[in-house]
Amino acid sequence: MKRLYVIVFLVIAATAALGLAIAEHSGYVLVAYKSFRYESSLWATLALVAVLWLLVWGIKALVELVLTSGGVVNPWSRRNRSRRVQVAIEHGQLDLAEGRWASAQRHLYRAAEAERQPLLYYLGAARAANEQGNYEESDRLLERALERQPQAELAIALSHAQLQTDRGDTDGALVTLQAMHERHPHNAQTLRQLQRLHQQRGDWSSVIRLLPELRKDKVLPPAELTELERRAWGENLSLAAQREEDGAVGLQSLNRAWQQLTSAQRQEPALVLAYAEQLRQLGVQVEAEEVLRTALKRKYDSHLARLYGLVRGSDPARQLQTAEGWLKDHPGDASLLLTLGRLCLQASLWGKARDYLESSLRVQRNPEACAELARLLARLGDTERSNLLFQEGLGMLDERLLAAPLPVAVRA
Repeated sequence: MKRLYVIVFLVIAATAALGLAIAEHSGYVLVAYKSFRYESSLWATLALVAVLWLLVWGIKALVELVLTSGGVVNPWSRRNRSRRVQVAIEHGQLDLAEGRWASAQRHLYRAAEAERQPLLYYLGAARAANEQGNYEESDRLLERALERQPQAELAIALSHAQLQTDRGDTDGALVTLQAMHERHPHNAQTLRQLQRLHQQRGDWSSVIRLLPELRKDKVLPPAELTELERRAWGENLSLAAQREEDGAVGLQSLNRAWQQLTSAQRQEPALVLAYAEQLRQLGVQVEAEEVLRTALKRKYDSHLARLYGLVRGSDPARQLQTAEGWLKDHPGDASLLLTLGRLCLQASLWGKARDYLESSLRVQRNPEACAELARLLARLGDTERSNLLFQEGLGMLDERLLAAPLPVAVRA
């Protein structure tokens, strides 16, 4: 409050001093230039200069206000345009994440056209158009992105390939990815998308041809690459077995595919299992038994032991004796006990088969063991237990069947 009094006092004193100065001497100002002549008192001239300065300052402030104002004063100002673009980006990204495709396309396209680095917004708008089935518009947006940022050709092509895959155009996606692979042979994302596309198309021979590049460029983690390699060769064996040559289905083709594997691969249980299973389905039972017996002698595997009970060798008695030899080292293997039960069924050793199958079920409840024992008990006359085992096996095949509601019985 004291400060206010001091300020008021100083203003009054300054005004009084100014008034005394004006009253004591008014001064005189003369400005003459050619025909122009200005003549006035000093104080009037100073007042005019002050008014002109205030007028210029006011005009400048008004111009700055117009240029930097918000929407009320100037909706087309640079500041407001930037704000609208930011709003479009935020809305577009949120719409894209939440699946509002039309709104996302509209907002992201608006942002892309306004931004200096528009790639991500064009890609988002193209995806939104693709999700709506507007494939031509989606491709047009990608072309527009390439026009604006030609240095991003690879990123745009990879996005295009993914959109083509999503719309079911795997042929088009393959052409796009192969073109990028030629231009960028060591790009990890290109190789990864090619691998996934070949898998989706069921083209396992192409996956196998791609494996060396995937390994060299370290596209996949070692464990994932090993699993992919195992699956690719296994699927390739299956496809080879279905191929017709000289009017016969697949045995030559299957054996040729098997010989293409390295020596180490031919010892992998998963690939041995795939090969033996295809031999069994082609009816080459004796060769399948030999392959399984050799692999199991080299290294025991429960899955191979299970399949061994589904093939018929040239000497069933020897086959049973061989399997019983494995039981000494693996007495608690439910799959081996199931195989022994099946081999005893083939040899008509009913009591022994029953013992092995029941032993398998004691170790692990298994639908196959339930079915085999149920069949045997039905032939032996134990119908009640046979039916119970069939029901148990059916329930284990798909527990969802037991969870599904059943219709209410209608009384006559």
